[in-house]
Amino acid sequence: MKAALETSDRTFLDQLHRLGSGTISEICGSVGVTATAVRQRLVRLQGQGFVSRVMVRGGRGRPRFVYQVSESGLNQLGENYSDLALILWQEMQSIEEPLLRKRVVQRVRESMVNRYGRTDRSRSLPDRLRQLQASLIGRGFDVEIDTTGALPILRENSCPYQELASSDSGICELEQEVFGDVLGTKVTLTKCCRDGHHCCEFQAETVGS
Repeated sequence: MKAALETSDRTFLDQLHRLGSGTISEICGSVGVTATAVRQRLVRLQGQGFVSRVMVRGGRGRPRFVYQVSESGLNQLGENYSDLALILWQEMQSIEEPLLRKRVVQRVRESMVNRYGRTDRSRSLPDRLRQLQASLIGRGFDVEIDTTGALPILRENSCPYQELASSDSGICELEQEVFGDVLGTKVTLTKCCRDGHHCCEFQAETVGS
């Protein structure tokens, strides 16, 4: 689940997308702000991968640069899966046949593991945690690793399934199992946003510890 865009950035990307593409002066005319403000926002959104810049050559004179919303930016603008995820999860849990329901949940679990990528078992647990962290950050998760305690912790600073988790803790259990499969070790959910904590913490331990 991707981290949410700031409201002002989303509005800017919406306006740029409606424009299609444009030079800085054209964008200024569309959004009604100064060229300096537009340049600063474009540079930042380019750095985040949400805006792309294309050189256009036409006739004589110097080429010009036009800006447009990138594929990643379009994904951000269109990404609002919370209702769909909630409906699909509820329908999945409503399957009456226990064996069939278990098989469906297992398929979802395997798909999530494949999406995040199994970590290299030959590497140390902290290294495997960093691999998982990089994969999650690449998908917009706000996560960090805490190694100050006896066992390392993967901390989610915001719940990626807030609405779903508030109605069914099963998604929390599934995420715990997925992280365990990815890391190849036992993982325990020690703190959870649905219990009033400001974050979710997953404690990993080496096999046999």
